[in-house]
Amino acid sequence: MDSKAPSSLPQHRLLAPTIGLAIVSASGLTAAGERQNVLQLDNIKVEAEEGKGYKTERSSSAKYVAPLLDTPQTITVVPPKLIQEQQALSLRQVLSNVSGITFNAGEGGGGSGDSINIRGFSANSNMQIDGLRDSAQTNRSDTFNIEQVEVIKGPNSVFGGAGTTGGSINLVSKQPKNQAFTRLGGSLGTDNYYRLTLDSNQPLEGVGQDSAVRINLMGHQNDVPDREQIDRERWGIAPSLRLGFSDATRLTLSAFHQTDDNLPDYGVPALDGKKLAGVKRDAYFGWKNLDKEQIEQNAFTADFEHDFSDHLRLQNLTRYSRTARDTIVSASHVNTSGVPAGRYRPAGPQAYGRDATTEMWINQSNLIGDFEFAGMRHDLVAGVELSRETLDLKTYSHGLGTALYPRDGYALGTPPGRWNGPVNKATSGYTETTLKGQAYYLFDTIALSERWDLNLGLRYDKIKGDVDKYSGSHVKSESLASDTNKASARTGLVFKPTENGRIYAAWGNSFNPSAENLASTGGGLSKGNQDLAPEKNETWELGTKWGLLDKRLELDGALFRVEKSNARETMADGSTQLAGKQRVQGVEIGVTGHVTEQWDVFANYTFLDSETLKAANTASGIARKGQALGNTPPRSLNLWTTYELPAGWTLGYGTRYVSERNVTSSTRAKLDAYWVHNAMLGYKVNHNLDLQLNVNNLFDKDYVERVRQQNGSTARSSAIEYGDARAAIMSATYSF
Repeated sequence: MDSKAPSSLPQHRLLAPTIGLAIVSASGLTAAGERQNVLQLDNIKVEAEEGKGYKTERSSSAKYVAPLLDTPQTITVVPPKLIQEQQALSLRQVLSNVSGITFNAGEGGGGSGDSINIRGFSANSNMQIDGLRDSAQTNRSDTFNIEQVEVIKGPNSVFGGAGTTGGSINLVSKQPKNQAFTRLGGSLGTDNYYRLTLDSNQPLEGVGQDSAVRINLMGHQNDVPDREQIDRERWGIAPSLRLGFSDATRLTLSAFHQTDDNLPDYGVPALDGKKLAGVKRDAYFGWKNLDKEQIEQNAFTADFEHDFSDHLRLQNLTRYSRTARDTIVSASHVNTSGVPAGRYRPAGPQAYGRDATTEMWINQSNLIGDFEFAGMRHDLVAGVELSRETLDLKTYSHGLGTALYPRDGYALGTPPGRWNGPVNKATSGYTETTLKGQAYYLFDTIALSERWDLNLGLRYDKIKGDVDKYSGSHVKSESLASDTNKASARTGLVFKPTENGRIYAAWGNSFNPSAENLASTGGGLSKGNQDLAPEKNETWELGTKWGLLDKRLELDGALFRVEKSNARETMADGSTQLAGKQRVQGVEIGVTGHVTEQWDVFANYTFLDSETLKAANTASGIARKGQALGNTPPRSLNLWTTYELPAGWTLGYGTRYVSERNVTSSTRAKLDAYWVHNAMLGYKVNHNLDLQLNVNNLFDKDYVERVRQQNGSTARSSAIEYGDARAAIMSATYSF
C-alpha cells in the first residue's frame, strides 16, 4: 500500500481550506472594522513602522529586564522585517542568518527534525516558544505565526533550565496589537511552490481596555529544489485574543494548530563527508511508497498579566501542547562491499517507523519589579516554573532486510525509490517516558552607579525522569529513573563609558542531566548513566556593544570560552563515566541596523576554536583527544542587506559562508567550505500592494547543510544532506 497516497489528491488540497478560511476571516474582521468607523489607512501605516528596521531594542522574555544594549551576553535577534524579506519559512532558514550555528542530520531513526548546534554544542532540547520550553522532536517547518527569533548564546541554565551548553533559541509568537490591519499574501515559485497566508488583526472597541483579536492562516506546498521526489505540504491556523479587563489587568489566549504531510529525506550516502562516486545529488534512497512523515501540532497558551503598580507586575504563562508525529524513514546508509562496482545494498534502517506523541503542561510565573535600595536601583525578576512532559513512542518495521535485496544490489546512480517486495509490518517495542520539572529563579539588575551595572541570576532545578520500555508484545523489558537537583548561576558586570557604549564581562554555567532528552527522543537514559551526576558547563565572555550613527546601527563584539568539564564517555568495558572535557573559544562580531535611511544591514561573524581536551581511555577516545568538535566550523559569516531605491523599489542581497569543519570529533575527515548567495527585489505598487521576488542559492551551489557525525565505511556508509538548490519565489502581499 502507498503510504503517501494522500499526495495523489488534487495538488492544492491543503491550500483550499486555507483560502476559504482566509476569505471568511478577512471579510468578518473587515466588516467589524467598518462598523467602528476607524480610518484604517492610518492604522496600517503605524503598524508598518513598528517592524521597519532590523535593530531590536529588547528581548521579549520577562527574564531580561534590561535593553539588549545593557545585557551582558551575546543575543542575536532575527527580526520580522528580515524574515519577511527573505521569505524564510522554516526555523532552519531563519537560523541560517546567525553565524556559529550548524545543523545535524536526523539521528536515531526519528527523521531529520530540527537538530541544531550552537557554538559546537547541541541545542536540540533548548527550544522555547515565548519563553516556555518546547522540546518535542519535530520540524519547525513554518514561521507563519512567528514574529521574531532570539538566539541566546552561551551556557545559561539560569534562564533556560537543563541543557543550554551552547545556548538556547526562543521563538516569539505573533500577538494581538492595537492597530487594525489585514495582510493577505500569496506566493508562486519554482519546484511547484504554492503558498497562501492571512494575517488579520482587529481591535475590539467597547470590549474592556485595549482588547484585540488576531488570526494567522497558512497553506503551503513545494518540492525540495533539485530533489524533485521530496515534497512538503502543510497548513496551519493560529488565533489569539487579548482581553483588557482594566488598565492594569490583561489576559491573552492563543491557540496553534499545524499539520504537515512530508516525504522524509535522509540525503545521499557519503564517506568522510563526501558523496559516494556515482551518486547523483538528487538521488532518493528511500522507498516512496512506504516512507512518510505526518505531523500534527496543537498548543493552547494563556498569558495573564497584572500591574500592581508602576513598579511591580505579575505575569503567569500556562501552556498545553501536543505533538503527534508518525514517521517511516529509510536511511541512505549503503553497503558497497560484496557487490559489483557501482552497486549497493541498503545498510541502515529501512522503512523503520516511529509513532510518537509528546504532551506538555508547563506553567511559569514571574514577579517583575523595580525599586531603590541603599541608593541603588534594582530591577528584579522572581519566578517559578513547573512542567510535566510525556512521550509515548511505538517503534515498528516492515520486515525489509538483506535477504530480500537482489544479490548484486541496486545501481548507485539509479536507486529504485519504490519497494516492490514483500512487506511484513510488525511492532518492535514501546517506550513511555515522563519528565517532571520544578524551577525557582531570581534575577537582579543593580545600577551600582551611573556608569556601572551588576547583573545577578540564580536558579534551582529539580528534574525527575522515568522510562518504561516494553517489547512488541507489551511485556515490560526495562525501567529507568533519574533524579537531578541542581543550582545554576550567572553574573555580569556592565561598564557604560558613554551613553551609546557598553563594555561587559560575564560568567555563567549550565548542566546536562542524563534525562535531558527523555521527552524529545525518548533516549539518552540507560542503566549505565541513570545515576550519574549531570555534565557541567561554564562560559566566560568579555564583550562590547555600541550604538552608532545616532543609535541607528549597533556594533557588537565578544570574546568567549565555553568548557564542558565532565562529558559522558563510554569506557572500554561498556560503562559510562564523566571522563571527558571539551572546550570551544572564539570571537563574535555583529552589525545590525540602518547605515543610512535607505540602507539596512544585518551581519555577523563567528570564529570558533574547538577542541576535545580529554576523552575516555579507549581507541576512539585517544583519536578524539586534541581534535576539533564535529560539525563545528572555525569560521562562519552571514550577511543580509537591503537598499531602498527610488520609485518604490528595494534591492536585497545575502550571503552565508561556512568554512571547512570536521565530520566527527574522532577523525580529520572534512566537510567542504561553501558560500551561498541570495537576492531579493521588492516593488511597492501602491499603498496596499507589495510585490517581491526572491532567488535563493543564486549560483546553484552544491553544499552540505546537514551531516550525520559519522565517517562511514564500505560496509555502512554515512550520509549527507544538501542545502536547497537554486529556487525563485514570487510573492504578493495585499494590505487593507
